[in-house]
Amino acid sequence: MTSFNDFGLQEPITRALRDENYVTPTPIQAQTIPIALSGRDVIGIAQTGTGKTAAFALPILNHLIGNRRRPERKSARVLVLSPTRELSGQIADSFRTYGKYVRPFDVALAIGGVPINRQIRALQRGVEVLVATPGRLLDLVHSRALDINRIEVLVLDEADRMLDMGFIHDIKKIVAMLPRERQTLFFSATMPQQIVQLAGAMLNNPERVAVTPQASTAERIAQRVIHVDKPAKSALLTEVLKTESIDRVLVFTRTKHGADKVVRVLQKAGLAAEAIHGNKSQNQRERVLSAFRDGKLRTLIATDIAARGIDVDGVSHVINYDLPNIPESYVHRIGRTARAGRDGVAISFCDHEERAYLRDIERLIRMAITATDRRTGRQDHAAAPHHSANHQNERAHHRGNHQGRHGGGHGQQGARPQRQPQDKRKQDHEKNEPNGLGNVRFMQRTGEPRRSAGHRAQ
Repeated sequence: MTSFNDFGLQEPITRALRDENYVTPTPIQAQTIPIALSGRDVIGIAQTGTGKTAAFALPILNHLIGNRRRPERKSARVLVLSPTRELSGQIADSFRTYGKYVRPFDVALAIGGVPINRQIRALQRGVEVLVATPGRLLDLVHSRALDINRIEVLVLDEADRMLDMGFIHDIKKIVAMLPRERQTLFFSATMPQQIVQLAGAMLNNPERVAVTPQASTAERIAQRVIHVDKPAKSALLTEVLKTESIDRVLVFTRTKHGADKVVRVLQKAGLAAEAIHGNKSQNQRERVLSAFRDGKLRTLIATDIAARGIDVDGVSHVINYDLPNIPESYVHRIGRTARAGRDGVAISFCDHEERAYLRDIERLIRMAITATDRRTGRQDHAAAPHHSANHQNERAHHRGNHQGRHGGGHGQQGARPQRQPQDKRKQDHEKNEPNGLGNVRFMQRTGEPRRSAGHRAQ
């Protein structure tokens, strides 16, 4: 399919797409939309930013137009589950954009962090589409404000991230309440065993579609690592923000407490910064995101979970204040820059305890990241690869002794920083923050624009 007109979508949908100047479908849209239009279940392997929102929203709208009827009170015809408030809000906005010429057409948003009474009122007359996070959806069901046994289409978006956030049991509870006769559209960036089992229990003879990740995004990102003593990270961040030519920068920390601490340090240094994480109210998060999106706020500090679903173009820099202990998260983080054909910069701070994480990241991306050394008593080797000949020999020796997750080896324990035990690593994360995913492999973000629809006409 080379045009949205090739799908045979209803006229109100194609008119809305023309208004948005969408012409050519992305690969996930070209594969998914015809299958979904036929009524079959779908397993889509695709990451955020590939256009998968339109891949499921457009055939759902087409179904609703072709089968017009008012939803019953306290019910919805379509249920979309997503892991975060921000992503849920973006999905709801996309449905409203693509369905703006469909009348009547009601979209409700059910997320935590805001009063539930307004959401209860929105559901009283029934809605065509309900976009929700799992926890708030169960709150509404248990309070008898919502009946989900009339759902015609279920969408589960970013299933692997829901596993990461501990929502898997909530998902199973929700699915058990749904009618067996329904269409299910299931999307995940990866397919670990638990997700495979969940999909097997939810879907009926699904068609599988997948988008192969492109390496072009990483090629447009200038990646650097700075070795630094842990206590000196704050001063180094202040220095980088003052000296780099930055339009907008997203700074990643591992925990919510760490994000707040970085904000206080930067504000003390006279640099405006705000944090976004799970402890912030929805109004606070929306205010900060709006300021960042509009360019009024240059520096945003975020955790991995809170940043999921942030749709902001023009991020020139990503800074890993804390290296992620899951290498795939590094790929996802730096994919926040270099959007829509632009160039970007990714700078990572690495203290002594994080060197093992850095080696895992380099093994995953199959490249040595250019590094400088700012540790006390060390000479600064600017713009030099941080792997010396001895270190390369050491890594080769490690590969001969231990089999690594990604085809290489982690090396002898005596020759590298001791990796934290799995349970200790889990303790490093606060509630609803990422924890160890074992062998889960995340797909690299594609080079497509972040927009959850097709390519814009030039």
